[in-house]
Amino acid sequence: MIESLQSLYNRDLNKLKTEIEAYQHEAVIWKTDQNISNSAGNLCLHLIGNLNHFIGACLGNTGYIRNRDLEFSLKNIPKTELTEKVEATLTMINHVLSQLTPEDLEKEYPLVVFEDKMTTGYFLIHLITHLDYHLGQINYHRRLLDI
Repeated sequence: MIESLQSLYNRDLNKLKTEIEAYQHEAVIWKTDQNISNSAGNLCLHLIGNLNHFIGACLGNTGYIRNRDLEFSLKNIPKTELTEKVEATLTMINHVLSQLTPEDLEKEYPLVVFEDKMTTGYFLIHLITHLDYHLGQINYHRRLLDI
């Protein structure tokens, strides 16, 4: 299961990097319009913050301190910096997941994120679905607005 999780995080974070790099007009990364309230840049920052908090800080004791408000308020970060942050997040995830055992996946996740307790394995799967949800939004944002 750990190898499967690593494979999925690697696949999808590399796809996130590819999506950000695919923008032809860098300013569009930060664009919103009447029906799109979050820019691709802010969604990218949100995913980086989310994963660094829930995997890095909570499971890997990286010391990462999340500022969720900044994930949605920062603007105009160069796409090269965004992709570097994605790469650093991927490196962190591979390191943390490589330290986990199958027994760790069955343990209770250290935070109550939703209203109920859950296993670490369940939450790691949830985080993949969260990543993919926003990855789809970024892909649609790029195809709709980067013209």
